[in-house]
Amino acid sequence: MTAHFRPAVYDLPRDGHTVFRWEHPPQQATVELERRQRKQSLAAAFRVFARLGFDMGGAGHITVRDPGRPDHFWVNPVGVYFGHVRVSDLLLVNPQGEVIEGEGALNLAAFAIHAALHEAHPEVVAAAHAHSLHGKAWSSLGRLLDPLTQDACAFYERHGLFDNFSGVVLEASEGARIAAALQGHKALILQNHGLLTVGETVEAAVWRFIAMDNAAQTQLLAEAAGTPRLIPHEVARHTARQVGSEFGGWFSFQPYRERIVREEADFLD
Repeated sequence: MTAHFRPAVYDLPRDGHTVFRWEHPPQQATVELERRQRKQSLAAAFRVFARLGFDMGGAGHITVRDPGRPDHFWVNPVGVYFGHVRVSDLLLVNPQGEVIEGEGALNLAAFAIHAALHEAHPEVVAAAHAHSLHGKAWSSLGRLLDPLTQDACAFYERHGLFDNFSGVVLEASEGARIAAALQGHKALILQNHGLLTVGETVEAAVWRFIAMDNAAQTQLLAEAAGTPRLIPHEVARHTARQVGSEFGGWFSFQPYRERIVREEADFLD
């Protein structure tokens, strides 16, 4: 597959001034630079997950497709604390589950889920899954999220429910069923398990996970306090278009990345 690199910005003259607007999440000029950018974003994402408490033992994984070998993906080694993950720790895995680059053990559940997702959905560049507290709590209810807030509308008609929990995902067939349930969505609630989000960039996938866990926490709190008032269907659908875009996800992650760059620059090693 040939990598296609889109321009990051365009100029829009207005009243004698030049306004810079992002057309798409930026991509680098070469495959090598794009690979470095994706790996740096992936390592930063694990640092952010650690800060947000989305780390529970050896559970959880985020992957990104390699731009030069799109049937391969980069993933974290199992057993390495998210808050310690560096670019050099990442593993490149092929479709057979073999580690092509990097040192460390491959999480078998990560391979079972993410290999199937990347194979079934060429548009998915990155995917994130972790056993976050509120995501797990909400998943036990076996329900989709309601459009209770502006932020929750990002998932309105854009997330699904995988209600076939059968234990730790270790088999390719289970990963294939999860991949099938994702069809047409940007996120899944894995019943009795947790949350799974995807995106065209690491940043979008990871921001969706953060936002989805927050939406789950919000609905749990709202329903514990009373009977929430839902945003009407047409308003929720309109708001989803405003707040649920790929660029919006990429942009929303930037403050988190900036903090990691300033305070934990060793992730680049």
